[in-house]
Amino acid sequence: MTNPLYRLLRLNWDIRPGEGAKAFWLGLNIFVLLFAYYILKPIREALILTGQDPQTKSYLGALQAVLIIFVIKAFSRLASKVPRHVLITWVTLFFISNLVLFYALHLAGLSRGTMSIVFFLWVGIFNLMVVAQFWSFANDLYGEADGKRLFPLIALGGNLGAFFGGKLAKRLFAPLGSFNMMLVVAALLGVCILLVWTVHRREVRLAASGTAEGKAAAGEAERPLKAGGGFQLIFRKRYLLYIALLIGVYNFINANGEYMFSSLQTKTAERAIASGTAGGLSLEAYIGRAFADYQSLAALLTILIQLFLVSRIFRWVGIGGALLVLPIFVLGGYGYTAFGASLIVLKWIKAAENGTDYSLMNTTKAALFLRTSREEKYKAKVAIDTFFQRGGDTLSALAVFVGSSWLAMKLEGLAIVNLAAIVIWIALAILIAREFRRNGSGGGSEAKAKN
Repeated sequence: MTNPLYRLLRLNWDIRPGEGAKAFWLGLNIFVLLFAYYILKPIREALILTGQDPQTKSYLGALQAVLIIFVIKAFSRLASKVPRHVLITWVTLFFISNLVLFYALHLAGLSRGTMSIVFFLWVGIFNLMVVAQFWSFANDLYGEADGKRLFPLIALGGNLGAFFGGKLAKRLFAPLGSFNMMLVVAALLGVCILLVWTVHRREVRLAASGTAEGKAAAGEAERPLKAGGGFQLIFRKRYLLYIALLIGVYNFINANGEYMFSSLQTKTAERAIASGTAGGLSLEAYIGRAFADYQSLAALLTILIQLFLVSRIFRWVGIGGALLVLPIFVLGGYGYTAFGASLIVLKWIKAAENGTDYSLMNTTKAALFLRTSREEKYKAKVAIDTFFQRGGDTLSALAVFVGSSWLAMKLEGLAIVNLAAIVIWIALAILIAREFRRNGSGGGSEAKAKN
């Protein structure tokens, strides 16, 4: 790292000489992953909202939660058979093959309605799995002190990837179309595999050439994890269970908000098409571009928060205190929405919520696993970040069904439901912060500084 660059990074992050290379490669990895996902995200929204109604989109979250149970079991078994870099390679290759298959099914003439459902289910599993296993990998590479300092910098790579991915998606949507863009994403995921191997081999080589402790760590990195499932680890430890419940409650709140925004956006698009003010765009293209614009706004806010606030919040209030920032913010946002939901207001509230989530909340969630065992970093984290997150979708689907079908609830009523859930979220954040402090720096290898 050159001195000018080092001094520039030091303005916002506590990075020290010799730490730049690993942080760069990991930041580039999460950049490419989020860049790829944000190309897929507007495709998912366009397909599902033109092929199905917003209620169906919400209900599919419940089916995702069921499917993820089998995915987690397969992931845990594979993790007990192969080392970490091979595990990540096989999972990523699986998703690459799926994208090629979607393209082939499109050429074969599979109906758009069926494709929209299958692709929506797939993306909901894909995006959670690849990001969760990345942060599992990062947790495995850093000890607690170094991870707390460097995770905010590494996470910036993902924020930048999300921003530029959303921008590219907006430009490519019309000329390429949904299915050609899937092949672009498949190629990007291949790059991610190369980056994982680069970091893994580099760290093993450096560790093996150092102290006896380093050689032991290098040997451990080349071995599979111990046998056992992610769910067993979660229900065995109160700290992990609290994290799992918090993720479920927050995703319930977030999914309700996404339903509210999707419903308003779809109605707006339909009115624009009917009135001839859509600029000649089809309903799919209009919605796709609108969601790409919304996601770009959220990504821009994410970058600003990650650049100027996350590292400072970690220093000011610690990891436990950082858990309380987002629920306090959304308490005000949904409180305002409860008095009247409009598209422009909800767009900014959701963009700010997602911006804080993708920056501060995601970095904090990753840092919570710095005090866990290797098995918990991979198996428990993937289970929490997939099943319990989609479990929140299931509860949201139930709330949407009951609210719209039985209670004729307006969007403002759903905002009130969110307010009640936020109180539970805050209580769980306090419990996690207490457990985090109580755990101290104890644990396993995660408490040791790693080269």
